Amino acid sequence: MAAPASAQDDDAGGDEPTEAARGFLFILVEAEDGGRDEKQPVAEVEITVRSADGEEIGSATTDDEGRWEVPVPGPGRYEAEIDTDSLPEDVELRDDDKQVQPFGLRPGQARTVQFPLGDDPRNVRSTFDEAISLAVAGVNFGLIIAVTAIGLSLIFGTTGLTNFSHGELVAFGSLTAYFLNQTLGIHLVPAALGAMVIGGAFAGSLDLGLWRPLRRRHTGLIAMMVISIGVGLLLRYLYLYQFGGRTRPYGDYAIQDRLDFGRLTITPRDIASILISLGVLIAVGLMLQRTKIGKAMRAVSDNPDLAASSGIDVERVILFVWVAGGALAALGGVLLGLAEQVSWQGGFRLLLLMFAGVTLGGLGTAYGALVGSFIIGLFVQMSTLWISPEIKTVPALVVLILILLVRPQGILGRAERIG
Repeated sequence: MAAPASAQDDDAGGDEPTEAARGFLFILVEAEDGGRDEKQPVAEVEITVRSADGEEIGSATTDDEGRWEVPVPGPGRYEAEIDTDSLPEDVELRDDDKQVQPFGLRPGQARTVQFPLGDDPRNVRSTFDEAISLAVAGVNFGLIIAVTAIGLSLIFGTTGLTNFSHGELVAFGSLTAYFLNQTLGIHLVPAALGAMVIGGAFAGSLDLGLWRPLRRRHTGLIAMMVISIGVGLLLRYLYLYQFGGRTRPYGDYAIQDRLDFGRLTITPRDIASILISLGVLIAVGLMLQRTKIGKAMRAVSDNPDLAASSGIDVERVILFVWVAGGALAALGGVLLGLAEQVSWQGGFRLLLLMFAGVTLGGLGTAYGALVGSFIIGLFVQMSTLWISPEIKTVPALVVLILILLVRPQGILGRAERIG
């Protein structure tokens, strides 16, 4: 979206950067020739910007091009509110919940805040067009689940632990990236890399400080699973205490125009998310197949005692699995926050889908987690063609139950005889 002319002139003049909120109000008008929908500006609409505690900072009225800008005193948390009474009679806010939009500003940042107006012609689509968009969204969602679930599967494969706190490692990554991005003013890309490093270190410290001592005490797997539930509850409500209950966007890539590819519309951040997830999953696959540590991980997963007798340092391999799993979970949390905004319980909401994907693909296998999670993500999104989006995770639970009844070892798992 183009910046207002005044902002461009300031940049060109070399003045010191100032923080501001700005935007472009428009309604989409369907093109008569069937081409790209046209943006019709909406003028004379009042926008008010307030601080996080409700103090009014300033207001602006959209010009003939639908643009507005309100300078703010400095970086921090703000909210912008549109005066719906000033809208033209034939124009309405598309979603009443979007009348007040919270946002954050870094030093020198001019943040674009958008208020969706009128009916979106793209929402009037055939079932086939809707299925295409949902399929792409399902691919993206499935890949995010796969990135987060690989660590869960590898931890189970190497230690036998069903880690119910793995979702909190996902939330830890998204919240850490949010802190680096919005509080410290670091761009989202390096913030995401920093979140991966910190997430891996956090997971490794959990293994060194909690899980390794429990393994040395020969604590049973059921007891360790119950402990993981307690760890998850503790972390989850620590996140709530520190972060608060509402969802928040990152400071970068939050508002983007969709790209049209025939009947498919997709945002650049979704394309980037798909490419990043694919690249990471391919790298993990190559690491497991080609590197020494990857072969050691597969050996420990197959038979820890035999691996130890062959000279493999099992505890070192398990620590590497925890660090790698924490880093992957953090990356998945960042991508999830980019797609759905950052939430203190985003990882917990993803936990059921991770378990469903891992179980579908085969417990303890990284490739099984990839395949199963991809299927689950696609199935969950496509199910909204027939059911309400609010209950779209229910089909994943149904799939989990059916797999446990029909093929407990999963798609890529191996059947084993017990007793």
